[in-house]
Amino acid sequence: MPVFTRSRDLPGSSGDGPPASADDTETVPEPEEPEEPQEPQEPGSEAPEGDTAPPRTLRARVAHWRAWRSRYPRAARVVWWTVTALSLALVLAAMVMPNQLQLLRADQFVRLPGEAIIAAALLLSLPRRPRLVAAAALGIGLAALTVVNVLDMMYAEYLGRGFNLILDWGLLDDAQSYVADSMGETTALAATAGLLLLIAALFAVMALAAVRLSNLLVRDVAASTRGTLIAGTIWITCSVLSVQYAGLPLAFHRAVTAATVKAQAVRQTIADEAAFAKENRVDAFGHTPPEQLVPDLRGKDVVFTFIESYGRSAIEDPVMAPGVNRTLTASNAALAKAGYHARSGWLTSATYGGGSWLGHSTTLSGLWIDNQQRYRTVMSSDRLNLPKIFKKTGAWDTVGVMPGIQKAWPEQKHYGLDKVYNAFQLGYQGPKFSWSTMPDQYALEAFQRLEHGKKRDKPLMSEIILTSSHQPWAPLPTMVGWDEVGDGSVFDSIQKAGENASEVISDSARSRKAYGESIEYSVTALTQWLERYGTEDTVMVFLGDHQPVARVSGDNANRDVPISIVAKDPKVLDKVASWNWTDGIRPAKDAPVWRMDLFRDRFLTAYGSTPHPSK
Repeated sequence: MPVFTRSRDLPGSSGDGPPASADDTETVPEPEEPEEPQEPQEPGSEAPEGDTAPPRTLRARVAHWRAWRSRYPRAARVVWWTVTALSLALVLAAMVMPNQLQLLRADQFVRLPGEAIIAAALLLSLPRRPRLVAAAALGIGLAALTVVNVLDMMYAEYLGRGFNLILDWGLLDDAQSYVADSMGETTALAATAGLLLLIAALFAVMALAAVRLSNLLVRDVAASTRGTLIAGTIWITCSVLSVQYAGLPLAFHRAVTAATVKAQAVRQTIADEAAFAKENRVDAFGHTPPEQLVPDLRGKDVVFTFIESYGRSAIEDPVMAPGVNRTLTASNAALAKAGYHARSGWLTSATYGGGSWLGHSTTLSGLWIDNQQRYRTVMSSDRLNLPKIFKKTGAWDTVGVMPGIQKAWPEQKHYGLDKVYNAFQLGYQGPKFSWSTMPDQYALEAFQRLEHGKKRDKPLMSEIILTSSHQPWAPLPTMVGWDEVGDGSVFDSIQKAGENASEVISDSARSRKAYGESIEYSVTALTQWLERYGTEDTVMVFLGDHQPVARVSGDNANRDVPISIVAKDPKVLDKVASWNWTDGIRPAKDAPVWRMDLFRDRFLTAYGSTPHPSK
């Protein structure tokens, strides 16, 4: 008589437990049924003796594969326990995951998350369908928290701060553009596609893991309830007694804390928008008549130059400082020989590691612009910045040289620049140096050819952004003879002989070395241009916009950047003698440190501007 087996927990009957063993089955007589006539088989179609004929239909094939656990019970048991353990590890890791790269260590994950206990109690109390929905929502929430934690790590590494849920989504597009400019469009597209697939997979896997664990909980409700109560008791005891491991409490609620911090940041961002809008409308020089603005600089060609990532670390870090300081010393001596004098100090930048436009706008506007929302507010206002102030006097032509701009730049109107030369308007025919579209030496030579070297009715006020010291600092340009610069083709062989960007950016030691060399190059190009083309009436202000990223400047670096004023006319520097800045273009370690937003008003006051505040 044919028989069939009945299992108390056969694999395939429920996806929530390990497959049953042979001891869990019993043999039961199968009711006899009348035999059906068999269709004749085609010749050669008989299955070999002892084998099962392969299924012919799609439904049969699916059923065949779904029943694999019945055919391989031991393998199924191993797979079940492995997947369950991985699901548990994934969910718990997401609950205790730190948002700082330096804390991403194994000992930081040895925690008892209170959220897991609360989630278990909630899931045990729900009927089947609400339980599955709640478990999937929990998994999706943990996946979102993981993504935000990783973003916090990356933003802290590159910008020295966490990720802002309201303001920073737009910067992800800038990051993609940076990768494309530095390593090629194909690499950027591949990296973007891979990242999106990884995020989608994370959300799917985390949701499935949470559902699997919820199913495991309800297999034995009584045991799960006892376990949840015991875990809750242990958590409360560890919390009351302040039990710690590796410097952190064993009873943890990282996910709730992270969500609370982000919610507070959102509220602060919304409140800051209104407060900053009011601050933007108050300007100490907002109603100053044109003739009372910078009268002590009339007749001077004034050049404001920002050197990308030129931070205090370049001058004081033991790896970069020796080469950079040799360059500063040599350049200072060359400038002095050419008749120039200089004073230098420190400014604390509004940004760190990136977001150069925040440093530029803070310096020029006299407002603390440390996020994109503030930047947009200022750019859409009539706030007086330094270029606009020079333009308002009617005594200067204003021009910008910005080789980093490769698309429309509506900010030109806000800054009051009569003309802006972007990456495509400087006549450069040479190669790109990773992100930087052209070497600083070429940009300065083009500025001389197109604007500074021309005869004009008015002096020139210029804003120049030098980009050769922008990460990833490979390949780097080197100086050539100024008469050899031409259209930039001379830099072809230099670019080809340079280091590979992907190799340098992935190596902290090589990045620090290359960063120092890039600052040496930019300072050399700028000071040589001043020696070669400066006049008795040239006044140059040059400074850094922010410190380099943390892997170069260090995890605990400050935000200070050097600033120097250089001129041949001693009266220009006499006006800032009360500032107590250091003589020369290298600021002393104990030179005064100002917030970057204080520079505009102090500069205007020093050169004779009369305050007439706007209301």
